[in-house]
Amino acid sequence: QILFIESGGGLVQPGGSLRLTCRTSGFTFSRYGMTWYRRAPGKEREVVASITNTGGGTSYAESVKGRFTISRDNGEKTVYLQMNSLKSEDTGVYYCHARDWLNNNYWGQGTQVTVSS
Repeated sequence: QILFIESGGGLVQPGGSLRLTCRTSGFTFSRYGMTWYRRAPGKEREVVASITNTGGGTSYAESVKGRFTISRDNGEKTVYLQMNSLKSEDTGVYYCHARDWLNNNYWGQGTQVTVSS
């Protein structure tokens, strides 16, 4: 069974930081790129950050560049999202995602991030 389990969300004040973790199992993690998405209240799901299978390449949404950092540990089959200088507009449910070579999509259950004073 393939499982993606996100954690690390919570309530934080503007300007604060959180580190999200997505642990995977039953999945050949090192073969695939990983992506963090988020869905803000009343909005469509959007890509936040992506990382290649080796971790050698990353990309970010313009809105989070310079504040968020995606990383991965292939030995632990885990991907991270370090979020600094959080803003109220970063509020939403964050999901990790991967697509395998058969175009199967894998999602976690999501972790809620709320940025509010």
